[in-house]
Amino acid sequence: MAVSENGSRPLFSPSPLCAICDADACERAGWTLVDFASACLEGGARFLQVRAKRASGRWLLDAATAIVGRADAAGALVVVNDRPDIARLAGATGVHVGQDDLGPAAARTIAGADAIVGLSAHTSDQIDAAVCQPVSYIAIGPVFSTATKATLYAAVGLDRVREAAGKAAARGLPVVAIGGITLDRASEVLEAGARSVAVITDLLSTGDPEARVRAYLALAARHVRR
Repeated sequence: MAVSENGSRPLFSPSPLCAICDADACERAGWTLVDFASACLEGGARFLQVRAKRASGRWLLDAATAIVGRADAAGALVVVNDRPDIARLAGATGVHVGQDDLGPAAARTIAGADAIVGLSAHTSDQIDAAVCQPVSYIAIGPVFSTATKATLYAAVGLDRVREAAGKAAARGLPVVAIGGITLDRASEVLEAGARSVAVITDLLSTGDPEARVRAYLALAARHVRR
């Protein structure tokens, strides 16, 4: 994997869709985490985040390992939310951390020097700090109001996406936007500078995540051709 000029992080060019495989959201919709991830992969998703806030370490390791096995066969990348230890043990591509989790440098020490490390940011100050960290991408959000994930942060809007994209681009970093994104609103988020949209609920909304993933990727392809 290519490395940035200062050698502190692998360069990362994300797929335009990050499929968030959230255990609680999947359970509410009647899916197992592994089956949902498999459906996303069948639809063409090549960037998955595995998240299970309430799961035991053993359960998450088993699920993440199964998903990584399927993702490897499809040529897809998997990052594990919050848990660099699970990411490394499962053979995942990397880890995603939030403001209250292990810092990116510590997470990279555990997950591996070549790991993809993503960091969530919400405010201007957090964006300024994030771009100086040994990260592979910055996640900005919640862009729109969302009920999927409890957060202390209000919707940041498209202007914050533009701000993050500009600051991140100056450091050679992509921005992944998350929070309340639907198929109808994905284009405006990409136009604001996000390189990828991270989606949870909307992929489950129709009962056919495979088809929904295909729809997002088709929309992203049209955006690129403009």
